[in-house]
Parts: sequence; C-alpha cells; structure tokens
Amino acid sequence: MTAVTSFFTTTDPLFLWLSGAALGLLVVATLIGAVLAHRVQTPAGRDTVRNLNARIRSWWVMVALFAAAMLLGSVVTLVLFTLLSYLALREFITLTPTRRGDHAGLFLSFFVVVPLQYWLVGLGWYGLFSIFIPVYVFMALPSLSVLGADPTDFLTRTAKAQWGLMLAVYCTSHAPALLWLDIPGYRLPSALLLLYLMTVAQLSDVFQYVFGKLWGKTRLSPGISPSKTVEGLLGGGLTAVAIGTGLHVITPFSPLQAAGMSLVIVIAGFFGGFVLSAMKRDLGVKDWGTMIEGHGGVLDRLDSIVFSAPLFFHLTRYWFT
Repeated sequence: MTAVTSFFTTTDPLFLWLSGAALGLLVVATLIGAVLAHRVQTPAGRDTVRNLNARIRSWWVMVALFAAAMLLGSVVTLVLFTLLSYLALREFITLTPTRRGDHAGLFLSFFVVVPLQYWLVGLGWYGLFSIFIPVYVFMALPSLSVLGADPTDFLTRTAKAQWGLMLAVYCTSHAPALLWLDIPGYRLPSALLLLYLMTVAQLSDVFQYVFGKLWGKTRLSPGISPSKTVEGLLGGGLTAVAIGTGLHVITPFSPLQAAGMSLVIVIAGFFGGFVLSAMKRDLGVKDWGTMIEGHGGVLDRLDSIVFSAPLFFHLTRYWFT
C-alpha cells in the first residue's frame, strides 16, 4: 500500500492523466470489439473484426511495455528501443538474401553497431551518434563485404544491409534520443516528448485504418498498399493533428507549433509506412514478421516512427534547445 501511495505521489501528474486516458481508450475499444464480434454476420465482417480485436490486444501489451519503460527511467527506455532495433533489423535481414561474404558485416551490424549507436545516444553524444551509421558504418559494411571476394549482386546486397541499419537502428534511435534533449524553460520530463511522438504517430495509423474501413472509397495506391485510402489518410491524419495540437500542454510548443509538429509527424509517418510497404511488395511479403498479433512484425509497428522520429528530433533540437 505504501509503495502504491509513493508511486502516485512521485509520478508526474500529467503522465498519470495520460496513462489513465490511454487505459480508458483501450477499455472502450475492447468493449466495442467484443460487441462487434457478437453482432457481425458476414465472413468479411468477421475477418475485419477479428483483425481489429487482434490489434487491440497487441495495443494492451505495447502500451504496458512503454509505460513500464518510461516509468522505470531513461536507461530502461533506451534498452527497450535497443531490443526493438535488434528485432527489427533481424526481420529486415531475414527477408533479404545474403551470401557468405556478408557475414562479417552482419556480425558487425548486430553485435557492434546496434549497441554502440544506443550507447552514443545514452551518452548524449549528438556529434557522433548523428553521423556514426550514415558515415562510418556506411563505409565499413562494403569494405568488409569486399574482403569476401564475392562480386555477385554486390551493390544490391550492400545497399540492402545499409537500408536495414538506417531504418531499424539509425532512424529509430532518434526516438529515445529525445530523452536527452535539454530544452530551456521546459520543466516537464523529456519522456513526455517521446510519448508525444509515439502517440501522434500511432494514433495517426489507427485513425487512418478506422477512417479507411468506415468511409474509404478512393484507393491511394493499390499496387503498394491496397488498404490505404485518400479518405483514411485525410480523416486519420487530421484527427491525429487535432489530438497533437491538444497535447501541446505536455510539450514546449505553443498550440500552433504543436499543430505544425503533429503535421510533420503525420506526413513523415505516412511516407515511412508507404516506403516500407513498397519494400514488402518488392520482397513479395505482406508483413515483416509475425511477432505482434494483428500487426505483423516489429518493423510493421515501427514503420511510422522511422521517418518521423529523426525529423521530430532535429526540428525540436534546432528550434527549441
């Protein structure tokens, strides 16, 4: 009882309110999913509701994991993102053919680059973590591969390994890097900035899915992502921007600045998901993996973060620190 009382008295009230709101939304979504499961009659409707309920169950797990990591501190959050990057990179490499000459580069990527990138983030060493992979690892990977003396598909193999590292590790690492930003006059925990980024990006995904299912008629690009519609993009994107504007109270932004930041997150998140969908179509798969029920793999869930996290981080760092 004493521990519970201490938890509520020492945790930031805004974080508690936001956690309560997230739990409330999940409870409402779970109840709606249960009602729909009993009422839907058609096979197509059952498939849609089954997919929706699988997504809701996965959201319970993901929200619990992120809440626990953020409450336990920046180091635990950094470890969580390191693990996510490792799993996402594994999914990417699993779907891209490699040859014997790539093994040294892959060993370097998994066991040196991933932990070193996040160690640099944890040190707050901006000058090095922002160029470590795009400059030094970019040159190291083909240098190691060429020692294998195997020129078959050399350019394609090297490019895919570099893309995997950029998406799964470099871009994703900018999300927890928000925890180390020192913003003058901003008295709230930096964890709320990370929460803001994740909330706007993920809600944009959710609302685009819901708007698309309810009112979507005009397919955006059936050859790349058959489920994305113009109505879903506009309705979901604008709803996410409105929520992001309302959440300006947990950021150093004014309402107008929060609207602009939310718009950047929504647009970048959309193109992140769209680009990764094009890659999946090119590789002939529907999802990057099967780890998260209803969502596919870890990279399927991070696709809206990989493009939006670096933009949000650099805009915030440039204009507010």
